[in-house]
Amino acid sequence: MTQSVSYVRDTMLPAQDPPALQSGPVKWVLDNLFSGWLNTILTLVSLYVIYQVLSGILPWMFGGIWDASSLTQCREIRDTELGGKEVACWAVIASRWKQLLFGFYPPESYWRVVLALVLFLAAVAPILFSGLPRKMLWLAVVAPFVVFWLLWGGTIWGPICVALGFVLGWAVLTYGEDIAGELAAILGAILIPILYWLFLAGPLARGIADFSSPILGFSSVISLVGATMAAAGIYLVTRRSSEIGATLLAIVAIIMWWAVVDPYLLVRFGLLEFASGAGLSAFGIEYVPSKQFGGFMLSFILGMSGIVLSLPIGIMLALGRQSDLFIINKFSVIFIEVIRGVPLIVWLFTASLLLAYFLPPGTSFDILLRVVIMVTLFSSAYIAEVIRGGLAALPRGQYEGADSLGLDYWQSMRLIILPQALKISIPGIVNTFIGLFKDTTLVAFIGLLDPIGLMTTIRATTDWNGIYWELFVFIGLLFFICCFSMSRYSQYLEKTLRTDHR
Repeated sequence: MTQSVSYVRDTMLPAQDPPALQSGPVKWVLDNLFSGWLNTILTLVSLYVIYQVLSGILPWMFGGIWDASSLTQCREIRDTELGGKEVACWAVIASRWKQLLFGFYPPESYWRVVLALVLFLAAVAPILFSGLPRKMLWLAVVAPFVVFWLLWGGTIWGPICVALGFVLGWAVLTYGEDIAGELAAILGAILIPILYWLFLAGPLARGIADFSSPILGFSSVISLVGATMAAAGIYLVTRRSSEIGATLLAIVAIIMWWAVVDPYLLVRFGLLEFASGAGLSAFGIEYVPSKQFGGFMLSFILGMSGIVLSLPIGIMLALGRQSDLFIINKFSVIFIEVIRGVPLIVWLFTASLLLAYFLPPGTSFDILLRVVIMVTLFSSAYIAEVIRGGLAALPRGQYEGADSLGLDYWQSMRLIILPQALKISIPGIVNTFIGLFKDTTLVAFIGLLDPIGLMTTIRATTDWNGIYWELFVFIGLLFFICCFSMSRYSQYLEKTLRTDHR
């Protein structure tokens, strides 16, 4: 008779947790903070310093005063109710946060800024995140014109005509070989110039008296010609979808854009004055001059404009610097080296002071547009060098592989070289964008009321004279949120595109 051995287990023991000292947070602390006597001393000293700093900052922050009308009242509350304890006077934020965000923008028009921000985020979302429907990309084309109209105001017919033109162009490019594409081209060729001339450049927009001016009449003719060229470009792409047609469409789109905003840019930038302003406000919203822009809104406009515009310019400069064409190569090299060799503050002073000497007498150019142009050019020079580094990091075999496939220069760059170079350059590009966004505070030195400039204005008032750290903390928090978001998106993009090729 067989008997089982009593000390042999015939069932599995349940899994047990590892020892507390060999896993989890305890193991990490022992390995990294208390691994030796020197490391232990440094850890204890660091903890003591952190405790001393936080014990002074946290009560100052979380015990602050929110309900006061001036710094004097804050001090009275501190002395009477808090026993003289040093706390933050957050009442200045509660009282002036709208001014810090919107500057001197009309309070009744804050909704326009918020709507413009929402529209901008909706437009860039399908570009930043590939999971969204690609049909949303048309927002990225229409949004800049609508945002421009929302922020500055004026007639609504300009954005409508531009949106109509680009939607028709998108329809043609999408359904170019179908009957719908032919109809869209015909409608574009007929309707866009007529509608634009009637509602923006013609008598209905300016009035008969204003339109009788020779300058305005010439501008109307230029606008009509530009719109007609845009329609002709759409029709050309419909009939022959080629790179030449697409290039022509891009050129005429720029001409059409200038034609659309031409009368209003002339007025807003002081190059032309209307005898009657009725045409500007007809079927539109109140015009807000650039001098009323300020606060974090101004920094966001400058930063996002510079980021959006400098990337394509930087790519072209990087390709131009590697070009074999002598003129293009030398122009790109000189532009990049000159821009990078001079501090941004010098270029801002150049835009603010020296540019007026190169304009005709009696003319002026909007300071906000001048700053956007300088910030864009400055950032594009740095972006060009970052992308050139990505191009140089690619092995020679990638270029030779593109040649072996029979691709021309632009096809190889668009399909093979640039996608890889941009993936490699993502950290440097985002780092440049973050630096650009923070550098927008330099416009305070040329008279624009960004958050730093507004902080100086607020501190100069009798109510808040002497306030200091509270404003810096609030402004720093706003910039941190934006810059940290860009940094996190950079990491998400690197992970999505797998830049390490693993």
